Amino acid sequence: MQKRIAFLTGLFLTLTIFAACQDKPSPAASATCDLGGGKTIKTDYSSPRLRGRKMVGGQDPYGKVWRNGANEATTFVTSADLVIGGKTVPAGSYTLFVLPNPDKWTLIVNKKTGEWGIPYTYEKDELARIDMTMSKPPASVENFTIAYDKTAAGCTLREEWDTTRATADITAK
Repeated sequence: MQKRIAFLTGLFLTLTIFAACQDKPSPAASATCDLGGGKTIKTDYSSPRLRGRKMVGGQDPYGKVWRNGANEATTFVTSADLVIGGKTVPAGSYTLFVLPNPDKWTLIVNKKTGEWGIPYTYEKDELARIDMTMSKPPASVENFTIAYDKTAAGCTLREEWDTTRATADITAK
């Protein structure tokens, strides 16, 4: 009888943990860019869902630095020296933040790594602030997405969520 209770308890706990892992509100995601010649960029982030909420400009107010995803701050690792929106970014590991406003998002490349992300107290560690190009995606985007689109000169960093698309051009230096 005790073996049966122990087995059922173990099974219940296992199924509970499995179910909890299947429905993460902001699952881990990543995006990569191959610049050629062994030069790469990798971005790791957590992808929150709208779930009927107004996030940027709502729960995450305009004019306040956002961690560019959820959970841990978004990482940005490049094996090459880069130019992003006219600003030089040396090869290395960084954290990406965004300063969203209704008509403009500013990408923040920060030298501090390993932090949770908010509240934002890392101004002294900023490497660059880059104005992003704003547009609208073809349809509303439920899952916050970071992607890289290959271009003739390098890649375009593309961030989409809800009815916002923000981009920045990246080339190897």
